[in-house]
Amino acid sequence: MTFTKTFIEKLSAAWTGNNSLLCVGLDPDIKKLPTHLQQQPDGIFVFCKAIIDATADLACAFKPQIAYFAALAAEDQLQAICAYLKTNYPHIPIILDAKRGDIGATAEQYAREAFERYGADAVTVNPYMGSDSIMPYMEWKEKGVIVLCRTSNPGGSDLQFLMHEGKPIYQHVAQLVAEKWNTNGQCGLVVGATFPNELAAVRAIVGDMPLLVPGIGAQGGDIAATVKAGQTINAGMMINSSRAILYAQANEAEDFAMAARRVALETRDTINRFRN
Repeated sequence: MTFTKTFIEKLSAAWTGNNSLLCVGLDPDIKKLPTHLQQQPDGIFVFCKAIIDATADLACAFKPQIAYFAALAAEDQLQAICAYLKTNYPHIPIILDAKRGDIGATAEQYAREAFERYGADAVTVNPYMGSDSIMPYMEWKEKGVIVLCRTSNPGGSDLQFLMHEGKPIYQHVAQLVAEKWNTNGQCGLVVGATFPNELAAVRAIVGDMPLLVPGIGAQGGDIAATVKAGQTINAGMMINSSRAILYAQANEAEDFAMAARRVALETRDTINRFRN
């Protein structure tokens, strides 16, 4: 008999097996792809496959951002990428970065999209329509549900830092997920590296819950401060880098996949230098 690993089990194994907290984001901007791939019908798939093969031993997760595929009507290539990951690197979690947020009946369809169509191990969701917009994802007992909490963009403060009962909204979100919504033990939170103090505050609220941490690399988040604020004994974080890895190629003469590997290795090792 075979047993399906839950998202948390797969993530924990990847943290240990690859000695890595690095999550590699797959955000294929067609204008930034190598010239020879920009007009190729399956160029996005070819690009992402090469990035995956070059970095799979350095990553604890891969995070395709659905908008980059949907805008180009390339969802079939996203499906192919997810299938390739599941076949060749089944031990590495796939996080579908979709940031979905809608009422229950619609959320059921978004959950099917993430977990059936793409076979993702986890999906990012927006909590601002409340618990009934989150629960349909929780019906997938082994899948991860990663809730936006304190995002890395400057405008996130417009709502997330509003005060209620003496605490900013993002801390109420963290508390809700930790105390009420995490019924399967498969939840995580998105907390940006650009706000290490808030990252530390969330960690204090949620204990060992895994945090998806965007904002290093191109967004300028400090790796040392991020690791100090968010690490746990069991690792605790998926520190995402997308553009800095994907588009590391300095010129057309340099192999883009090897350039991506160089930056991914440097990033993984820099993160590890600051771990306890």
